[in-house]
Amino acid sequence: MTTQPNFVREELLQELSESFRMHDQIPAELFSRYSIKRGLRNADGTGVLVGASRLGNVHGYIMNEGEREPIEGRLTYRGYNVYDLIHGLEQENRFGFEEVGYLLMCGSLPNRRQLTDFQHTIGLERALPDNFTEDMIMRAPSRDIMNKLAGATLALYSYDENPDETTVENIMRQGISLMAKFPVIISHAYQAKRRYFDGDSMFLHVPDPDRSTAENILHLIRPNGEYTADEALLLDRCLILHAEHGGGNNSSFTVRVTSSSGTDTYSSIAAAVSSLKGPRHGGANLRVVRQFDEIKENVRNWTDEGEVADYLRKIMDGAAGDGSGLIYGMGHAIYTLSDPRAVALKKAARPLAEKTGFSEEMALIELVEKLTPQIFAEKKGLDKPMCANVDLYSGFVYKMLGLPKSIYTPLFATARIVGWMAHRLEEVTSGGKIIRPAYKPLAKSTVYKNLDERG
Repeated sequence: MTTQPNFVREELLQELSESFRMHDQIPAELFSRYSIKRGLRNADGTGVLVGASRLGNVHGYIMNEGEREPIEGRLTYRGYNVYDLIHGLEQENRFGFEEVGYLLMCGSLPNRRQLTDFQHTIGLERALPDNFTEDMIMRAPSRDIMNKLAGATLALYSYDENPDETTVENIMRQGISLMAKFPVIISHAYQAKRRYFDGDSMFLHVPDPDRSTAENILHLIRPNGEYTADEALLLDRCLILHAEHGGGNNSSFTVRVTSSSGTDTYSSIAAAVSSLKGPRHGGANLRVVRQFDEIKENVRNWTDEGEVADYLRKIMDGAAGDGSGLIYGMGHAIYTLSDPRAVALKKAARPLAEKTGFSEEMALIELVEKLTPQIFAEKKGLDKPMCANVDLYSGFVYKMLGLPKSIYTPLFATARIVGWMAHRLEEVTSGGKIIRPAYKPLAKSTVYKNLDERG
């Protein structure tokens, strides 16, 4: 395929960029002077309270006499502890992502009839509109599946006979449709990438209306369309753990902000996809995978604590890794002693790791999880609790499942769509005001000069 020609000269770019840098410097001390909450976070790291929600609760510490006191992390969906949800599904040995989607979007766990109707409807909605793959995906393939997912989400607006109405019924209909279609869009976008950018063959499988979301993902992505029950169940658990994480995370807040303006569902969700793509958000799992690839290449003995610790020190010093000094997959803005998503995913991943020969790699990940807090305290001089976050294990799970790296973050979006839709429904029905925070104006009053007087 051909790319658009670039008419912007390098010299012009340099001149424009230097002008921006010269006139847009904001000294760091001004943020303190004006009590600006950068990132909508308070000085103690807690989030600025901007709304209320019945959907999810992310609990990682308590405030004790003005001090943050670490606790084991707890994640709840509509009041249900995520551990309890997964344990219940394990006892019955069944898939649960669709059930969690029902819980988040509708407010309660479904009974058997309600769940069957919901699953059946999702199955019928999986098929993309006629010629959608050819016109919206194949004609303009993308190297990045997240960009194509955002574009395809926007394109679905044109195929909806009632795209703009913001009644609960209409948004619910659109949410079910997007929940069903995301795995198909991702798989077709991946196949287009293989064909046009990787020089490989495409395998376009038809989605199965009678299979779960996790089963369809594996069926659609794999060339032979085959998978085991253990693989599909592990992916299902991963989807459940990524489905919701409170209204303050960047992409869910994006849904809240855009929904408060009265825009349509497709625009709001496409904006959330674009937010999730960022390496500080959903794209973090790819950074974890890349960092572990580097650790494995440079550490001879993966079980030697001293050798692993020495390499982690190099990463923190900026002498290894990407130079950022960050050990990806460690630490979280809210969780302190543990991230329940990481705990649950590690437990779910272990049996498959033992069956598929990934035990040594999993042991290395666990060793990094153990050593990083010690090295952080040593380097920073801070006695601060630090736990593994979900990204430390999610990329590993996808790798064990043989899934391509380019769909790791899109899989996150496939899971989070149910949380996004729940936040959209809540914002539209109870938000009441357009979200409009304030920014401190810093530009001084300036006298206008005619063009020839500007030098």
